[in-house]
Amino acid sequence: MTITSFGPANRIARTAETHPLTWRLRDDGEPVWLDEYQTKNGYAAARKAFAEQSPDEIVQAVKDSGLKGRGGAGFPTGVKWGLMPKDESMNIRYLLCNADEMEPNTWKDRMLMEQLPHLLVEGMLISARALKAYRGYIFLRGEYTTAAKNLRRAVKEAEAAGLLGKNILGTGFDFELIVHTGAGRYICGEETALINSLEGRRANPRSKPPFPAAVGVWGKPTCVNNVETLCNVPAIVENGNDWYKSLARAGSEDQGTKLMGFSGKVKNPGLWELPFGLPARELFEDYAGGMRDGFKLKCWQPGGAGTGFLLPEHLDAQMYAGGIAKVGTRMGTGLAMAVDDSVNMVSLLRNMEEFFAQESCGFCTPCRDGLPWSVKILRAIEHGEGQPGDIETLLGLVNFLGPGKTFCAHAPGAVEPLGSAIKYFRPEFEAGIAPQRDANASLAQRPIVVGA
Repeated sequence: MTITSFGPANRIARTAETHPLTWRLRDDGEPVWLDEYQTKNGYAAARKAFAEQSPDEIVQAVKDSGLKGRGGAGFPTGVKWGLMPKDESMNIRYLLCNADEMEPNTWKDRMLMEQLPHLLVEGMLISARALKAYRGYIFLRGEYTTAAKNLRRAVKEAEAAGLLGKNILGTGFDFELIVHTGAGRYICGEETALINSLEGRRANPRSKPPFPAAVGVWGKPTCVNNVETLCNVPAIVENGNDWYKSLARAGSEDQGTKLMGFSGKVKNPGLWELPFGLPARELFEDYAGGMRDGFKLKCWQPGGAGTGFLLPEHLDAQMYAGGIAKVGTRMGTGLAMAVDDSVNMVSLLRNMEEFFAQESCGFCTPCRDGLPWSVKILRAIEHGEGQPGDIETLLGLVNFLGPGKTFCAHAPGAVEPLGSAIKYFRPEFEAGIAPQRDANASLAQRPIVVGA
């Protein structure tokens, strides 16, 4: 995994003023443990929050900063925190960190947890203080074994230093933090499915309302935030809202920085902390280095497998939620994938929809039956056995599984790339329809692995 900050001509240094998430990273990629973390101003924000700010003031600071969720949905963090009940008698509250990073082509949270575990611990400590939560859980993807080991060591170090546990920093505030590894389901990225899984139940999404802020884990008020979201909190508390807002590029409606990346057959695949509003072309050409020799960019996804495909001419879009929305899709996780000109879109979509169909919880009919139906049709088209009307059926599924028509957002995310692929590359789908097979035999149909 590459963690770099290279610009067009020379190295751009990571500093606390410009790279709040990554400036503490070691060049050798080893974890930053407590002693080193504290020499790099670690836990200074937590000490400031406990000594100088009330819980309500911390919530207001995060709200004023414009911080939004970094898991893909982009809901304002301070607004979410503000939904927690004000009633002081409700003294059992939970803070959950969504670390179930199973979005294909996304690995940003893994880097933070493996190399900067104390940044997440500090972010959760401050957040727990703001939310008056006495216990927190890091719900971690089970396959992230290194992250689990490093987080558990960081928790023990913080407990030994009096930064977790009872009477933290002599304030009388108690906070227990537990690392919980999940059983491995993509649907656990949905916050209420995560809660069900944490409780030992089947990982099905819950009906909302009630929202977790009112009735969450074990029926108590609960706030669920993404890893990268929580890791932004210490810098906001330490440096203030004006500084945080100044990090984004002009024109961006989102504030601060974002972990962005590019994978696929690019010259320099990697992950970088960059300002919101950066043109996608700059990310692709100056950081990822453009396509490898012998390959041409065919299309790209801006933020994980659940986002729509875009064409090379869309690279001028700015990397923030509104900027990507202007060209017809969502920013998602901000980790883009380049699709080269050797890839057939039917094979690519069949691979993706197989994943989404497998990971459906099966609760609602459109998702449970619609996604396997799309896989069946795509397999037939991939092998040149598609029937007239199959493309129209696929487009019908894109509509029937769209936003607001299923129990959660799993199916809408699954069919968004399918709809965009048909929109931009319909001839490749038509080539697999039986009556047209001979006329379009030149279009190769070869299976691929997503993200390879």
